[in-house]
Amino acid sequence: MNAPGRPSPPLPPSDRWRWLIATCGGFGYCPILPGSCGALWGVAIYVALATGVTSEPWQTLGIAVFLILACAATYGLSPWAERFFQEEDSGKFVTDEVAGFLMTVLLFRPAGVSLLVIVLWAFPVTRIVDMIKPPPARRLEHLPGGWGVLADDLLDSVYAAGLLHVLVLVRPDWFGM
Repeated sequence: MNAPGRPSPPLPPSDRWRWLIATCGGFGYCPILPGSCGALWGVAIYVALATGVTSEPWQTLGIAVFLILACAATYGLSPWAERFFQEEDSGKFVTDEVAGFLMTVLLFRPAGVSLLVIVLWAFPVTRIVDMIKPPPARRLEHLPGGWGVLADDLLDSVYAAGLLHVLVLVRPDWFGM
């Protein structure tokens, strides 16, 4: 018998698709920092957009569209994930982490800073702030349904982007400026 939330071969197709999206292709099963592993999909989406769509406002629009899709997936799959993984806001359910990273880079892409430097700063700062959950982020986890899964990550990302902007002002040399 499989452990709760562990997919077995006879999953119906609709559950296979839900599982694939909810775990970001299984990245949510990473034994160490599954949220950070899942958030790597946000990095991949951002890098693909930033290298493929270099003109504004199209890049910003692209990031916003993928952010909305990640938010919709998180909200929509939350009830299913709770039943499937048999726990509330399972660590294996990582689309909220993708949304969090995309929110950070939507808000933090200063002119003159390279794509690599943005990712190297935005990813760890977003993940660290999400793990710390400054107030009132932890309280947002108690919102009903998918809102509780999603809202704390989005607020943490606003904090992360704000912190990054302060760091750019205080230490622009850290960002190659």
